[in-house]
Amino acid sequence: MTDRVLRRKEVTSMVGLGTTKIYELISEGRFPKPIKLSVRSVGWLESEIQAWIKEQAEKRETSSNA
Repeated sequence: MTDRVLRRKEVTSMVGLGTTKIYELISEGRFPKPIKLSVRSVGWLESEIQAWIKEQAEKRETSSNA
């Protein structure tokens, strides 16, 4: 299976966060870093974004059981 590269607009739509918050989380090491596609564009691997979403859901599950 090929891993798609997602652009910022797709990522913000998938995770429900704005660009500023995404970059804040990246700087804190709490969100996948983008890959540089060219001088002025970046993208994220779909598998990494899906894994991040799954991780957030698992945190929700464990915190509601505490």
